[in-house]
Amino acid sequence: MNKKILVVDDDEAIQEVIKSCLQELAGWQVLLAGSGLEGLRIANSEPLDAILLDISMPEMNGIQMLRKLQENLTTKTIPVFLLTARNFSPEREQFLQLPQVAGIIIKPFNAIKLVEQVAQSLGWKFEFL
Repeated sequence: MNKKILVVDDDEAIQEVIKSCLQELAGWQVLLAGSGLEGLRIANSEPLDAILLDISMPEMNGIQMLRKLQENLTTKTIPVFLLTARNFSPEREQFLQLPQVAGIIIKPFNAIKLVEQVAQSLGWKFEFL
């Protein structure tokens, strides 16, 4: 079963790395958004299996976007993985308590572990391509 994942990050290089990991290693379809507003537009118009969401973005950060997702009946059940370069334990625990948050991915990440973390957290079965 082909999964559809939205990656929301203002860094195009990070977007492309994640897209390559998810598509080439697991065969999942990946959509990209460079801002929270663009991410919300896509989330409202596409059926998504998961969202990988950068916490630190200009204009609308990841937590603000997450709140908007939670307010919308169409998007409130989409599992979200937060992307962050910060590895602070107290902050991590706070993020994990937020509804919809399926996990936290620390940048930089290992490509294989990224795919495994998403699949395991959501109970998806896959074989590396």
